[in-house]
Amino acid sequence: MRKILVKAPVLSRSGYGEQSRFALRALKSRPDLYDIYVYPIGWGKTGWIHEDSEEKQWIDAAIKKTAEYQSGGGNYDASLQITIPNEWEKIAPVNIGYTAGIETTRVSPAWIEKSENVDRIIVVSNHSKIVYQQTSYTVTNNQTREMVEGDFRCVKPIDVVNYPVRKYEPKSVDLKLDYDFNFLVVSQWGPRKNLENTIGWFLEEFKNDEVGLVLKVNIMNNSTMDMHESTKRLNKILTVHKNRKCKIYLLHGDMSEQEMTGLYVHPQIKALINLSHGEGYGLPMFEAAYNELPIVTTGWSGQVDFLYAPKRDKKKKVNIVRPHFASVDYLLALVQKEAVWDGVIEKESAWCYPEKDSYKQNIRNVYKQYGKYKRLAASLKKHIEKNFSAEKIYADFTSSVESCFKEEQQEDVELMVF
Repeated sequence: MRKILVKAPVLSRSGYGEQSRFALRALKSRPDLYDIYVYPIGWGKTGWIHEDSEEKQWIDAAIKKTAEYQSGGGNYDASLQITIPNEWEKIAPVNIGYTAGIETTRVSPAWIEKSENVDRIIVVSNHSKIVYQQTSYTVTNNQTREMVEGDFRCVKPIDVVNYPVRKYEPKSVDLKLDYDFNFLVVSQWGPRKNLENTIGWFLEEFKNDEVGLVLKVNIMNNSTMDMHESTKRLNKILTVHKNRKCKIYLLHGDMSEQEMTGLYVHPQIKALINLSHGEGYGLPMFEAAYNELPIVTTGWSGQVDFLYAPKRDKKKKVNIVRPHFASVDYLLALVQKEAVWDGVIEKESAWCYPEKDSYKQNIRNVYKQYGKYKRLAASLKKHIEKNFSAEKIYADFTSSVESCFKEEQQEDVELMVF
């Protein structure tokens, strides 16, 4: 049995936190292979989970076990480091970097440099893998001073492991909505998420319609201060759109998985909108999709892995992969200056800019032709349940981890022969 140290924001209420807990579930599915140790780290200023669940109790016990083991000078066979690549280190004989990946068209040089600290990289989407593999930088030969085009790139093996379906019994959420037809947004409020346009263009399109938009958003965490700042940002947008029929609702605070499921299946919530510039995966979209909620978004970045599904072409009598969502047109352009994050989001990189008219037309179509999009959502749900089961995805993850040890064994054999 391998002693594996998971260094990750396992208690963070964030995308990386959920990614960390998924990894723990996958490793736990093979108790014959792994003795799991946990070293918790923070993720920005996000809050921490506090529910006294069975999983939380297990994580707490694993953290305590790890502290006791390390105080005695314990060593590990492998590390699984779940964070942005800037923080990857060599801390065990075998090291695996697991990242949510890239929302843009280019990875940072720092990520390529830090990839040398790990033996394998796991990402959550094919978009992330492709961008990682295609990014290269020109470097200077220190001896000849010549510029070498495309010489600096990641050469480590990269695996894609998506998220699995997780079913919860929905818990009723009393939203007190004025209208029967409401769209939903689940998002953190920042430059990448494009919320100002998501809300503002919605207000323009449904100015004279009895339609609502429910915003389950925060800026950093679910604190009272965060709620006040979120309200302030929202009011700034609403002051420009005073005379309107459509309604905007701010839903702020901690919600359990059961409550989130209740939100996705609420009879007055009809579709989910994501107008972000890019996603590593797009977990809220994935959750909404396998709860049969129609999706309005672009066909770019991480969500592409699960929003397309085979559809029968009756004339050609073949299955053709088609979008099962309301697809918003977009352009690729350089990231905004305020979104640049040294070492993570490079100023030379680009991401998706959803087009205003296409977005407005798509949300109008979903409103007017809801039956069509509900049928697409039902078909997509079946596809996801079949291809993204926990059993399959956990096996994909542990297979990727195990491949590192197989490579190490092969290297040992080759050295012995030499």
